[in-house]
Amino acid sequence: MKSTKIVLDAAGGDYAPHEIVKGALKAVQEYNAEVILVGRKNVLRKLLEKSPIKSRINIVDATEVIDFDEHPVRALQNKPNSSIVVGINLVKSGYAAAFVSAGNTGAVVAASLLNLGRVEGVSRPAIGAFIDILTARPGLLVDAGANADCRPEHLLEFARLGSLYSKNILNIPFPRVGLLSNGAEEGKGNRLIQETYQLLKEAKGISFIGNIEGHDIARKTADVIVCDGFTGNIVLKIVP
Repeated sequence: MKSTKIVLDAAGGDYAPHEIVKGALKAVQEYNAEVILVGRKNVLRKLLEKSPIKSRINIVDATEVIDFDEHPVRALQNKPNSSIVVGINLVKSGYAAAFVSAGNTGAVVAASLLNLGRVEGVSRPAIGAFIDILTARPGLLVDAGANADCRPEHLLEFARLGSLYSKNILNIPFPRVGLLSNGAEEGKGNRLIQETYQLLKEAKGISFIGNIEGHDIARKTADVIVCDGFTGNIVLKIVP
């Protein structure tokens, strides 16, 4: 069976490129993955030179790096040869199937949106993050930070995306979808939550269980936790 090519941003992350290269080598050894490292070619070659499996990792040169403190869209415009842009374009061309980065999240989302486009029916991309990943059934938080300001229809999309992911990847037949609010009762929450509640209540193909509160996340009340990206990013950084 033909292996799937995965592009790895060698310049992304706090400890790049050293830890990224270690991870790539481990993936090749343990999972027989086909990895393409994107970054400064001369540096990556130096890091790989002593590895007995270096020939199994391809390198694509990218001379620029987008830092964490850079504005995503401006950085993409100013750094067309950055590891993020080059990596995303490898997926766009069909050369690879996926791009993985621990770098500037906003830049990755923006590059994906601008260069790859959206799936039909999805108006905004969202970030999904697992909560309590050490269990067999982790909760999936959507959106974890891509969209600070949302409308009710966006949260409905997030619920659909989270449900589809949980069904097809986590093998949960009927994922329980909970809307994160400041109270479990219908009618709680701000205008966004109240209007979203009605959309989810009437939506077909979603196992909506109603509002959930912060403590319900740890109790595993829901398989998919839906919220706007501003709230989700705060939750992501406080849940152990």
